[in-house]
Amino acid sequence: MVSPAALEDLDWNQDALNWLEAYAWSGLDFTADDLRKSFRPPPHGNMTGAAFQTARKLGIIRPVGFTESNTPSRRHSVIRVWRGVTQGVTQ
Repeated sequence: MVSPAALEDLDWNQDALNWLEAYAWSGLDFTADDLRKSFRPPPHGNMTGAAFQTARKLGIIRPVGFTESNTPSRRHSVIRVWRGVTQGVTQ
């Protein structure tokens, strides 16, 4: 069943991208699990991956490795570890 437009979180994509950019500037490595823990849930499950790919295409983050997810629903599957791109970037 489709949710009415008034109940959709239309700002989720941009807000998630802002979160990723802020976290990237922290200098810490992070995963999609970190986004899930500290940010509101996306309207659709695929939106988390899309936000990471957009941030990657924009040059905000880059992949640096893999780890096991600690989200129970992911059943310890392998996920990427990301790091902010700060070289050559001025804030």
